[in-house]
Amino acid sequence: MKKYILALIITFSGLRAIAQQHVISLEASKEAALSYSNTLKNGQLRIESAKAGVTAAKSDYLPSVSATGVGLLGFKDFVSAMPPLLSKGINNFYLLGVTGMQPLYTGGKIKTGNELAALQLEVTRIRMQQSTDSVLLLTEQKYWNLVSLQEQQKTVAANEVLLNGLLKMQKDMLASGLIARNDLLKVKVQLSQLMVQKSKLQNGNRVALLDFSMYTGIPFDSLMTMRDTLDKQHLPTLPGLSPDTLLARNLDYQLLRKRIDAQALQTRLAKGDNLPSISVGVSASQAGSFNNGLGSSFVPAGLVTVSIPISSGLWGRGKQKVRQEKLNEAIAANDLHDAQNQIRLGITRYWYELKDQLTQIRYAQENVKLADENLKVNRDNYKAGLAPVTDVLDAQASYQQAVGVLTTAYTDYNDRLAVYRYMTASGDNHQK
Repeated sequence: MKKYILALIITFSGLRAIAQQHVISLEASKEAALSYSNTLKNGQLRIESAKAGVTAAKSDYLPSVSATGVGLLGFKDFVSAMPPLLSKGINNFYLLGVTGMQPLYTGGKIKTGNELAALQLEVTRIRMQQSTDSVLLLTEQKYWNLVSLQEQQKTVAANEVLLNGLLKMQKDMLASGLIARNDLLKVKVQLSQLMVQKSKLQNGNRVALLDFSMYTGIPFDSLMTMRDTLDKQHLPTLPGLSPDTLLARNLDYQLLRKRIDAQALQTRLAKGDNLPSISVGVSASQAGSFNNGLGSSFVPAGLVTVSIPISSGLWGRGKQKVRQEKLNEAIAANDLHDAQNQIRLGITRYWYELKDQLTQIRYAQENVKLADENLKVNRDNYKAGLAPVTDVLDAQASYQQAVGVLTTAYTDYNDRLAVYRYMTASGDNHQK
């Protein structure tokens, strides 16, 4: 009866512990990281800033209106009294004016400025997508690292059960005088080593959970577990029959293309500085004195301004500025050529690393099967008195190592797959 009650208590405690576990999925982790990231919040603010820049550039098409007011008070009269024309001297003066100007031609600089502002907005949005993809990538890598730690803890727990069972068998055999005490000590030593490894894994998992919580904004919980597990029975599928080196969706490549476009617009701006500019406008002004009745009504006038840079565009600074911008265009084009080759090389390298990882997984799966069979054979032989306990301990260590290698192979594959999808913009990350 007491054993039955004890079993119920243990079962209830286990169910309660499971119920208290905080289980989180990969998708929930990504959503939390996107909401929490200050980098993305700043990215959204930069987009708003770029939109304000577009609005500001459009205002250059509109007339500019300015008002001017000047007042002057002297310690002595500027003009002495001249009766009967001027009964009092003048010691103050004011001037009021309003001017409105409308540019008619500015060498294309207003249009180019608007195109640059629109391009800057596009670049800012691409950078925002880059930041988003980076946050999602890091979140996924941290998530799979925790999954790997969980799998390693499961392996240690299984081996702990195995060694405890072996230890119990040793104690029974020692009590019956069937083995020497030295055999029992060998099992205890290996069990102690396993406990050290278990402690390290627990501490490592706790630190990784803290790092994960700080990055995603999910409250830290030492009982938090990742919903996903490593499906070690099935082989992952390689993404595509060959590397996806089409760069149209690659964000780094897109930014380099935008850089060439921006440099071409900078060249147009430099050329515009060497072209004439024409503006028309109207103005109205009034001048007078405060205390002697002198003054005038607002007098309207039309204005036309024409500015023609001559020396700057023919032999001066403006001509050299255009030459500099054209050279910068060539530099941007060369950088694009080199960068796209490097991007393609990186994508290809990661694809072949994924292929290599699949090969490693196949061999690791086979090694686990062989190590498991070897462990079973040595345990059976030991029970039958046909093998020493050291054979069982060696087989147990080999099995644990084989499972660890398989876990690492799957974890590395998931990590490289996430990076490959990031570089090719072919995963869910880029679409979010």
